[in-house]
Amino acid sequence: MFRLLYFIGQLVLSFALLSTLWVMVYSFVRPPVTLTMISNAVAGYGINQKWRSLEDIDSKMADAVIAAEDSNFCNHHGFDFTAIEQAAKHNASGGHIRGGSTISQQTAKNTFLWQNGGYVRKAIEAWFTFLIEHLWSKHRIMEVYLNIAETGIGIYGVEAASQHYFHHDARHLSTLEAARLAAVFPLPKKRTANMPKGFVRRYGNIIQSRMATVEKSGLNRCLFNTIKAKHLAISDSK
Repeated sequence: MFRLLYFIGQLVLSFALLSTLWVMVYSFVRPPVTLTMISNAVAGYGINQKWRSLEDIDSKMADAVIAAEDSNFCNHHGFDFTAIEQAAKHNASGGHIRGGSTISQQTAKNTFLWQNGGYVRKAIEAWFTFLIEHLWSKHRIMEVYLNIAETGIGIYGVEAASQHYFHHDARHLSTLEAARLAAVFPLPKKRTANMPKGFVRRYGNIIQSRMATVEKSGLNRCLFNTIKAKHLAISDSK
């Protein structure tokens, strides 16, 4: 029994150390590939991804995903327990299943783990969420999220999605385009942003109306105050 406990303890310690190192590396290195990309590529979908820094993605895109998925992104430390509780109550009442995951949780899952997997994956996801919230900035979390999230069949990130759906890069997204892309995120294989059906159109309009609140209420302040400061520093140095 002692040897078994010792082995389990060593296994847990090794996982904790290796996962921490992995997260630290990705704080400044672009994730080269994810398990979702690999599994979809094996299924024949290919990988269409083009990385852009957050500064080179129209700020309306971050506003859109905050409006759609995580209005407390700048305030929480990875987990929005109020949203989780509300989602649990909604799901218990029946009807359409609603998730309570934050952008940080989705970033952890998309970057380091796999889709589906039940409670085991959720437990590991929680650990990686804790790590990125403490080892990355909110700026980095959003940057990685917007570059690796699945946005179509074999399409990853908003740059590839913008070129695929709208035929221009992600630096020049309109409010409606950003809102419709955000509406696609939860079910990227079944939804499309350029010819949206009823739900995506309606949900996109809702997101678009919420984006004004995100900007007005400063719900994006943890992202764009940093970017504005960088731009001012560059201007002052010229």
